[in-house]
Amino acid sequence: MVTIVAVVTATTTIVTSETTTTIVTLQQLQHQPIGVFDSGIGGLSVANAISGLLPRESLLYVADNAYAPYGPRPEAEILARSRLITRHLLNQGVKMIVIACNTATSVAIGLLREEYPEVLFVGLEPALKQAAKARRVGVIATATTLRSPRYLALRERYMASRPVREDACVGLVPLIEAEVPGSPLLTNKLKTILEPMLADKVDALVLGCSHYAMIQEDIAAVCGPGVEIIDPSSAAARQVERLLSKHSLLFPSSPSTCVPAHNFYSTGTSVPLQRSLLHLLRLNQHRKLVVPQHILV
Repeated sequence: MVTIVAVVTATTTIVTSETTTTIVTLQQLQHQPIGVFDSGIGGLSVANAISGLLPRESLLYVADNAYAPYGPRPEAEILARSRLITRHLLNQGVKMIVIACNTATSVAIGLLREEYPEVLFVGLEPALKQAAKARRVGVIATATTLRSPRYLALRERYMASRPVREDACVGLVPLIEAEVPGSPLLTNKLKTILEPMLADKVDALVLGCSHYAMIQEDIAAVCGPGVEIIDPSSAAARQVERLLSKHSLLFPSSPSTCVPAHNFYSTGTSVPLQRSLLHLLRLNQHRKLVVPQHILV
């Protein structure tokens, strides 16, 4: 059963599944959670930014870590996983879906918007626009993102006149899923990836995968103070706020006693989620559940 939410007036909405159609009030929809998904823990960086900007909103997060990382997988499989998780989130009644994964965004968001035109989607793209003033730019992202038409169009638009050093960071995402920030294994891997870029004197580094924001301090330590680290999580959170406000779907400002409830699901082990949430106090403070969701495997 797939649930579609369409705002039809200022006070009512139509919620349609494959078998039923229900009228709900806009106020009811305002209280529904925001759905967020990623291949693993990386999207927590986006969820944390959303929680910081919109502290009254509840989140429903899916970490598809049974299939992480997405980067090396065939695009057809990434699309299939994105469709399955989207259907699951819609069945849970979310009012918006945030694809907190650059790879899934590059492969799936266009088709998902066509299949669900009534649903609000926010995706994640490498923040090349923010790096446009830099002289030499480095981009770290998955191979799928780096060869995607969306990324290539952004690079042509904002970086056509300057050199861009790119690295697909093979093997980095599994390390981020398995290791704690500050791990010597992570540091050594980052040095292997980043030292050639630093030798080319890059002065801005674009994080083109949400996982990399989870180890931003480690990346900054390797790069040093002369390199600006650009993370798109805050920009994604601002887009969430803009769309919810435009469609009158922001959680109401009163009553002030309401507190959010964040639910986290994983298709594999929940250990990476548990470990990461301990370092994300805003999310951890209001978390309700962290459980495996084997129905999505």
